[in-house]
Amino acid sequence: MAEWLYEDGIGEARAALVDAGRILKGRIERPHLGPRAGAVVAARYAALWPGGRGGSFTLSDGGEAYVEQLPRSLSPGLPARLEITRQDSPLAGRHAKRLKARIVPPETPLTDGPSLAEAIAATPWPVRRLRAVDADALEEAGWSELLEEARTGQVDFPGGRLTIELTEALTVIDVDGGGDPDKLAVAGARAAAEAIERLDLAGSIAIDLPTASGKAARLAAAEAFDAAMLSKFERTAINGFGLLHVVMRKRRPSLIELIQGEPARSEALALYRRAEREPLPGAIVFTASHET
Repeated sequence: MAEWLYEDGIGEARAALVDAGRILKGRIERPHLGPRAGAVVAARYAALWPGGRGGSFTLSDGGEAYVEQLPRSLSPGLPARLEITRQDSPLAGRHAKRLKARIVPPETPLTDGPSLAEAIAATPWPVRRLRAVDADALEEAGWSELLEEARTGQVDFPGGRLTIELTEALTVIDVDGGGDPDKLAVAGARAAAEAIERLDLAGSIAIDLPTASGKAARLAAAEAFDAAMLSKFERTAINGFGLLHVVMRKRRPSLIELIQGEPARSEALALYRRAEREPLPGAIVFTASHET
């Protein structure tokens, strides 16, 4: 039976849904990224977006959130309470997904929102909390390999490879490999679904599959994708060019956003995790470098 493995580590909490020694879902939570999805926070309306009905709000901690639909009665400077609907992303530049929120009634109680530990406890699978002195069950399930997939955006599967890239509008998953295109489309669709779950991807996702020979082959690939998904999603049919569009509610940064958005921090935290488990006496000194 699948179970969550959970660690409350230095600088981040980690969780993986593991079945038969294999990671099905991966999650990381870093406290410094600000309010979590589901948090209710105090804010003040700052400014209207040019040409739209949305606007920006200044939070009590100095951060900024964006609301897409504003009541007409709201004026700059007025207080408001916001429910965070999407946590901030550590990615800088044009691929960043900023903090999003919606306005809630002013009497709504302030709350931090569910933590990673609370979120996984609310799922159907049991949770096993890990300690640094225990056997490293997370690593045995492939945690380092999962982080490497997030760092490179490349995921190998039997007969092919996925290349995952973040763009301004969506996440693109390209399926490449050899052999029969129909079989590769099925294997690639299954691998793409598994990567979406393992890397905690969400939002708008485009999957570029090999061009299949006909409708039956495309249907088989779509069914393979559906069978491998654990989360709620909506999708289109696979078109004649092999394109599959998937939409999932995005509430937090994916592992790719976390690892690629904060590469130095990610490497440092991985070393902290390793240092916690090294069976060596006395102080441990470690050195890390990051290539940009």
